[in-house]
Amino acid sequence: MEKFAKRLKELRTERNLSFVKLSKLTKIGASTLCMYEKCQRLANLNSLNALADFFNVSLDYLVGRED
Repeated sequence: MEKFAKRLKELRTERNLSFVKLSKLTKIGASTLCMYEKCQRLANLNSLNALADFFNVSLDYLVGRED
């Protein structure tokens, strides 16, 4: 979970996206995205897929299973 949180934050900040902007682009609530980055909530499969698709990365990369 911590690797996912770190990767999500890296991907979001590399693109200079706020939680609100990423929320609008992925249709995932801004507060939910914030909780993902703070390891306060687990992402469901739909959210993981949406984020991986948006950032054009594999699910394995997003969750820290590969570099």
